[in-house]
Amino acid sequence: MTRRIFNAMLGVTLVAVALCMFFLTAILLPHYESRISAELQVELDYLAQMVEDFGIESLNDFHFDKNRITLIQPDGTVTFDSSVDPATLDNHGNRDEVKQALATGKGKSSRSSDTLRDKTLYHALRLSDGSVLRIGSTQYSGMGMVFLLIQPIVLILALVALLSAIISYWVAVRLTKPLNAINLEHPQISKEYEELAPLLRRLNHQNRQIKAQMLELSQQQQRFASITDHMKEGFLVLDAKGRVLSYNTSTSQLLHATHDLTGQNMTKWPIKELAKAVRDALEGHHNETVIPLYGRMCQLFANPVYHQESLTGTVIVLLDVTEKHERETLRREFSANVSHELKTPLTSISGIAEIMKSGLVDSQDVASFAGKIYDESQRLIHLVGDIINLSQLDENSIPYTPAPVDLTMLAKTIALSLDTTAQKQNVQLSVEGEPVVISGVRPVLEEMLFNLCENAIKYNKPGGHVWVSCKNSPTGPIVEVKDDGIGIPAEDHDRVFERFYRVDKSHSKAIGGTGLGLSIVKHSAAYHHARIELNSTPGEGTCIRLYFPASSHLPVSALGTQANQLTLG
Repeated sequence: MTRRIFNAMLGVTLVAVALCMFFLTAILLPHYESRISAELQVELDYLAQMVEDFGIESLNDFHFDKNRITLIQPDGTVTFDSSVDPATLDNHGNRDEVKQALATGKGKSSRSSDTLRDKTLYHALRLSDGSVLRIGSTQYSGMGMVFLLIQPIVLILALVALLSAIISYWVAVRLTKPLNAINLEHPQISKEYEELAPLLRRLNHQNRQIKAQMLELSQQQQRFASITDHMKEGFLVLDAKGRVLSYNTSTSQLLHATHDLTGQNMTKWPIKELAKAVRDALEGHHNETVIPLYGRMCQLFANPVYHQESLTGTVIVLLDVTEKHERETLRREFSANVSHELKTPLTSISGIAEIMKSGLVDSQDVASFAGKIYDESQRLIHLVGDIINLSQLDENSIPYTPAPVDLTMLAKTIALSLDTTAQKQNVQLSVEGEPVVISGVRPVLEEMLFNLCENAIKYNKPGGHVWVSCKNSPTGPIVEVKDDGIGIPAEDHDRVFERFYRVDKSHSKAIGGTGLGLSIVKHSAAYHHARIELNSTPGEGTCIRLYFPASSHLPVSALGTQANQLTLG
């Protein structure tokens, strides 16, 4: 602003000075010529009177400084000239001032030199004898005056420009200093410029509005960031060129990003499926697909964003569906396994029944064949029962309400029911521990402990041991089932709790079972919010611990009448 004021004042001053000099010259030059012309007329009248009184000889005695006197006869012949020899002059009868004088008695004219710097004024007067007396004076023309005064004019303009620059700068600084001192964040009424009061009040009002809007925008951005950062889903906002404008923490985790993604061009991302989805969205196509992402499976939604029918960007949502994908895989495997497991005993029963129907069985073998049918049907019943139990646990639809259960007493009851099985396997089963009472569903807990103990007996070796212990701890009740049997290889630790998964299929087939026992244990523990810990070494044995939450622990006095004693299946 200071520069603009300075330039304006300096420009106005210089233009004003130039215009003044121009108009002064335009006014003074005609006045100057008029004055010279009047003086010439006076002098001419005086000389004419002198010639009339004393004759032409009187001109020879007259001293002429700068004016030229010429006497011209009516035929144009020059008989006297104060500057040159009359004999050398041509006829002057065609000169304007001479023709005017001969015609009217007086005449005047002016002629400029070839260079236009000089201008000669002529006045002519007809004498009584018919001759014409002419006087001429050579002066500077307007152009000549300019050429004559050019240096002084330039010097004056330079001085005026310098002085104007100094004054303009001083005035500009003085004018703008109060304006520059105004705090635009908190404008106050200026004493120097009261005229600015309405503007400053409006500016102050707008500042308050802007601050309120910025605060609201900041709060909205914080809320948006808080919401998106706490989303499990990855969230990306891209511009029309595919560059990242905004993203949340889950996106960084899913993409394994170790640096800021802002400005990253997602159309060039190393994962081809993701880059293609972004390009399709930028072309206006909605995209929904499942892609592998650094060892995880993610469902991707890419949607173009339009503003006034113009594509302005893309929104991408990434959902980690690894668990869902695994569940789908397990469900398919489970369906296949169920079909196989159900088909096996049914095929066996059908085959035996067909043999018996054909009459190929001797009477003494009927009992044996009937026993096989019974065994296969029992296997089928147990399998269906385990499937129903798993289904109820999956759907959290257990038809019982939680009640106080003493885990130690429950383990002892189960040990008694498995005593015959343990003796057949030549395995010693023992239960020890203090009373451990929790709030739980007895049938579910019973099925869980039964499967743990039964597996520890079945997958043991002759002369082996199974120890079951229950105890209370500050962090919650703990149940431990430990054996010194065949053990589980480390690579199978993560899979033994899967449905129908068997570590040693040949051994499992020999000892029977549905293959769902440990899966039921896993789901039963999850139902009671218990954590499972597995430690096993091949050839040395297996130890499975169940850590129940402290909130499930109850005092022994909570045990009441025998209730909720029904078992599942």
